[in-house]
Amino acid sequence: MQTVDYILFVLFGVLVVGIGLWIGYRRRSQDAHGFFLAGNSLPWWAVGGALIASNISAEQFIGMTSAGYTVGMAVASYELMASASLVFIAFLLIPFFLKHQIYTMPQFLALRYNHHVKTGLAFYWVLLFVGVNISSVLYLGSLAIEKMGISKEGAIIFLILYSSATSILGGLTAVVWTEVIQLLILVLGGLAAAYFSTTNIQNGFWSSLSFLSQNYASHFDLILSPDHPRYNEFPGWGMVLGGIWIANLYYWGMNQYIIQRALGAKNLYEAQKGILFAAWVKLFMPILVVLPGIAMFHHEPNLINPDDAYPILMERFLPVGIKGLAFAALTAAVGSSISAMVNSASTIFTLDIYKVLFRPHAEQQELVKIGKIASAVALFSGAILAPSISFFGQAFLYIQKYTGFLSPAVVVLFLFGMLWKKATAFAANVVVLIAIPFSFILDYLFPEIPFIHQMGISFLCLSAVMVSLSLLKNKYQEDPKALNLPFSSLPLSLIVQAVAIGCVLTILYGFLS
Repeated sequence: MQTVDYILFVLFGVLVVGIGLWIGYRRRSQDAHGFFLAGNSLPWWAVGGALIASNISAEQFIGMTSAGYTVGMAVASYELMASASLVFIAFLLIPFFLKHQIYTMPQFLALRYNHHVKTGLAFYWVLLFVGVNISSVLYLGSLAIEKMGISKEGAIIFLILYSSATSILGGLTAVVWTEVIQLLILVLGGLAAAYFSTTNIQNGFWSSLSFLSQNYASHFDLILSPDHPRYNEFPGWGMVLGGIWIANLYYWGMNQYIIQRALGAKNLYEAQKGILFAAWVKLFMPILVVLPGIAMFHHEPNLINPDDAYPILMERFLPVGIKGLAFAALTAAVGSSISAMVNSASTIFTLDIYKVLFRPHAEQQELVKIGKIASAVALFSGAILAPSISFFGQAFLYIQKYTGFLSPAVVVLFLFGMLWKKATAFAANVVVLIAIPFSFILDYLFPEIPFIHQMGISFLCLSAVMVSLSLLKNKYQEDPKALNLPFSSLPLSLIVQAVAIGCVLTILYGFLS
């Protein structure tokens, strides 16, 4: 990078860290509700912007560009089907959570089942956030920052310091407002990477895009055929109708570090508007994170490690000034995601483990203090584990696969808990206990089955366990802890948006399948 790139990079970092520290100082005496849920003060645009900013990370910029390099548009189903899932979440899950004042996902499990289910999954979630999410995002971010001449270890330390400015001191308020600020730079940096990596293939962006679609037609298939060499990772229509729904419903609707932004909204309508705003943005994400990978396949078809595609793109194809902007965007993506994960890991640990098991009568300020300590421990533990991610191949697939060991069980517990009044705590406890061992056994015995299908199989088997064990007790009556779904009329504007999103998805799959 040139001097101007470093200046832009540093100025942006100082701006974000400065705002995070300022908010942390202003809210230094906030109570636990303010620290973990922003005092339910977030407008729709902050909710939607924070949802996208916490989602867009090195997993997308580096991981999905890597998958775009190797397989093409098939990986975009993760983004496009997320848009469809967000509509479902806005209309069903969020009204349910807000009506019953659910602020953490384990809290729902205690309300609907019992504290054993809640505590078991709380431990799983904290381990997942640290061992898979935080560590992998730190690793992917360090790959790119390493191109600036900083060692991988130094890059991880830099990301820790950058993320801790918001995640540890200011709580959810600081995390969300810095995420909103970072969203603009994320989109601008992503568009710049897509444009400059593509436009110089031919004379202009659109002619280059036409060249790529004609010469690498298989990279523009959203639905892979069974004879495709990467079908096992992106199994055709299974990326639309199968286990992809389990992955997206879990990630967007039952995953604390994502849904926490909507739970901090001013009211239900603001939360729903924010979620649908995020659904619209997801429709355009393949342009930012998949198209650059396809362009890099043209420029560098023989990369040994596909995870290097995005860092090489920034290094070789971005002009002076834009390169600094793109590095700032990547750092913002990593920082916002890590801040979100750390804040949510500390929320679950503090409210669902520490307060329940150790200090049921803890004062508000004690909970905030423990939350800050838990944030620091989660962040540094993830940093220690980060270098080991390189042993698992493509990091994006590592994240999806091992998150998928837990997500089917979570979706079973939540959907049956909300929609079926006969579901029992005993059945839920059994589902929690067998979920991860069952996924490991399934993967070990049938490695040839795509992990997306493994998630679907796991969901069906765990659903059968939930139904059969629940009926042993509640064959003729409802469970005493059953909850009612909230039914209310939806604003016309939200219905129109949902229909429009469905139409766009239908056109895209019809055109690119």
